[in-house]
Amino acid sequence: MLETMDAYEGVGLAAPQIAVKKRIFVAQWEGDTFAVVNPTIEWRSEEIVTGMEGCLSIPGVQAEVNRHLKIRLRGLDRNGKPIVLEAEGWLARIFQHEIDHLDGVLIIDRSDDLYWVVTETDEQGKERTRLVPTTKNAILAAFQKQKQPAKL
Repeated sequence: MLETMDAYEGVGLAAPQIAVKKRIFVAQWEGDTFAVVNPTIEWRSEEIVTGMEGCLSIPGVQAEVNRHLKIRLRGLDRNGKPIVLEAEGWLARIFQHEIDHLDGVLIIDRSDDLYWVVTETDEQGKERTRLVPTTKNAILAAFQKQKQPAKL
């Protein structure tokens, strides 16, 4: 899973994203690597923060998503030993995002502030990326037109 996540330049990956029907996610942040089996969030801070998120399952889409600033989760490490992880900021966001995948939830289910990521080249050959507002229905229609889910 880590190799797949790295190949697609992600910071997290949940097993269902690669058609593995297990409650496992991996993540990397600031030099630390995490692998968690059967994670459950046992505590969430009251403070909510909004941040822009992308997702390997729906490439070319970003969303402004509200998440808890801090969380504590419980699960098993890759050797089957119980672990408790406390996370704050972007690491907490990554963990919540990946646990959402394990629960069948995508960023387009968590936000109405959705955007296509569009990269254009100007007359001088310089690339420019911009966000174009969209809707969940437009995103679903675009991916249904492809007649296959994004494959990692």
